[in-house]
Amino acid sequence: MVPTRELAMQTAQVTKELGKHIAGLEVMATTGGTSLRDDIVRLTRTVHVLVATPGRAFDLVEKNVAKLYHCHIIVLDEADKLLSSEFKDTIDKIYKFLPSPHQSMLFSATFPMTVKVFSQKHLKNPYQINLMDELTLKGVTQYYAFVEERQKIHCLNTLFNKLQINQSIIFCNSVNRVELLAKKITQLGYSCFYIHARMQQHHRNRVFHDFREGNCRNLVCSDLITRGIDIQAVNVVINFDFPRFAETYLHRIGRSGRFGHLGLAINFVTYEDRYNVYRIEQELDTEIKPIPADIDPELYAM
Repeated sequence: MVPTRELAMQTAQVTKELGKHIAGLEVMATTGGTSLRDDIVRLTRTVHVLVATPGRAFDLVEKNVAKLYHCHIIVLDEADKLLSSEFKDTIDKIYKFLPSPHQSMLFSATFPMTVKVFSQKHLKNPYQINLMDELTLKGVTQYYAFVEERQKIHCLNTLFNKLQINQSIIFCNSVNRVELLAKKITQLGYSCFYIHARMQQHHRNRVFHDFREGNCRNLVCSDLITRGIDIQAVNVVINFDFPRFAETYLHRIGRSGRFGHLGLAINFVTYEDRYNVYRIEQELDTEIKPIPADIDPELYAM
C-alpha cells in the first residue's frame, strides 16, 4: 500500500526488477485514475504482489475481485501518510478482509501518534527498528537564503547560474504557484517541467517518466512527490516556498542525496517564515545555515 500513483508505479517497477530472481513471480500495480475493468481482467490470473493506492485496493477487495484469503503480508509504505485522515478509514476497511494471522510492516520517516494508535490496534507485539539517528538528513547540506517575496525569482536565477545542477526539484506550497513558477523559469530560458495533483493522470505519468529519464533538468512541484520518489540524478532541492511542518521539510529535502549520493537543499526564507525555520530545526535536531557566496561542489556535485 502506497499513498500516491507515482510511488505505486515506482514501487511496482522495483518489485518486478527484484522479482526476476524469483521464478514465476507476478507483480501488478493498480491505482485510481486507471481502468477498473483492466484491473478486474488482470486479477482473473494469478498475482503474487499487488502494489496499490488505498481507494483502488478497497474497490477491488470489496468487489471480491482481489481476494485476500492467502494474503499473509501487508506493507504500508509512507505509513504516516496512509494513516492520516485522508486514508485511515480505507486502510481500516481493508484490514477487515485480511486473514488471521498476517504480518504487517509499516515504513515511515516519521512516527506520529496516528501510527502508534494504529499499531496498538492492529499489530501484536510489534518490533520497532529506528534508523533515524543514523540516516536523518545524512548527506544533505542545508542552507537558507533570507529574501523578500519579490526577490525569489532573481535568487533562483542566480542559483541556476552558479550551481552545478544535475537535476533539481523546486517545491511550492500551492498548485497555482507551481504553474506560475514553471512558466517563469521557462521564460528565463531554463528547461522546466511541472507536476501537481490537479493534472490528469496520463499527463502526470508522462512528466514523471520524462523527468526520471533526464529529459528535463528542473521540476517544479507541489508536495505530490515528496514521499518515496527516488531519482538518482537529483542533487539539488529548492524550497521556493518554505514548508510549515517538519515532516514536509524532511520529505522534501530527502529527494536529494538518494542512494548514498550527496545532496544540497536551499530554502528561500521570508520574514514570515523565520519562526517555522527555528521550529523545524528544533524538531529535526538539525541546522540550516545561511547560504555562502560560493558553495563547494564537493558538497553535492560529486
